[in-house]
Amino acid sequence: MAKKTITTFQKLKDNKEKIAMLTAYDYSTAKVLDEAEIDGILVGDSLAMVALGYENTYNITIDEMLIFVSAVARGAKNSFIVGDMPFMSYNLSIEQGLENASKMIKSGANAVKIEGCNEHILSLTKRLVESGIPVLAHLGLTPQLLNTLGGYKIQGKTFEAVEAILESAKKLQDAGAFAVVLELLPAESAEYITNNLDIPTIGIGAGVGCSGQIVVTDDILGKFTDFAPKFVRKFANLHDIMLDGVRKYSKEVKDLEFPSKKESFELNENEKEKLGIIGGN
Repeated sequence: MAKKTITTFQKLKDNKEKIAMLTAYDYSTAKVLDEAEIDGILVGDSLAMVALGYENTYNITIDEMLIFVSAVARGAKNSFIVGDMPFMSYNLSIEQGLENASKMIKSGANAVKIEGCNEHILSLTKRLVESGIPVLAHLGLTPQLLNTLGGYKIQGKTFEAVEAILESAKKLQDAGAFAVVLELLPAESAEYITNNLDIPTIGIGAGVGCSGQIVVTDDILGKFTDFAPKFVRKFANLHDIMLDGVRKYSKEVKDLEFPSKKESFELNENEKEKLGIIGGN
């Protein structure tokens, strides 16, 4: 299978085929997603909560993100890998954004994701693309702006709001973004925006009308249980499977059933005899 690129994403949109993306934060998960032929993997700043146990995404640093990007890149050879630029790692200046985005690429990402659409973001997007770094834009609910948005609220609920998001998406498209994430929008709003863009849209809680979908892998596999977003469907229940397996392991250790001879190694008879002599002394 050939390595997927931004051209793959555009071809899928043009052919009216859906794009399937998921998150991954470690080598083994990335290998599974790659084997499943997932189009794109986002090493999302959601790992702050899912993998590191932070309360929100604000605390994770660029240096922490790079560790996870590298691990995912070692596991996924064909999926397109996007590194999520964490809070305040690209907002201070164009130079800061370029430097940290280049670190993402050098760590194995094929593109970076940045949130919002102010003049700085548009300028940074243009400079990144000119420098050879593809950009996945992010509009709608932008978690890094959660405090100024007033919490997790559905965006694009009015005609005016939808038109404003579309205008921002078109500006990002003109700046060179290869696709845009639309988060927490009514399905009709996201479909309208998608139909009026040339580049693909990737929805998360934005209905089926987007060019593709992305969700957190730990959510759809039932591994992360702190909270369950309305827009997530469970395709497996790894939490209960893992819990059952760990409980069985613990019981068998305590009952002297594990490890058995099958899982153990033995000395040959001569060495056993020697140990017996030594023990006898």
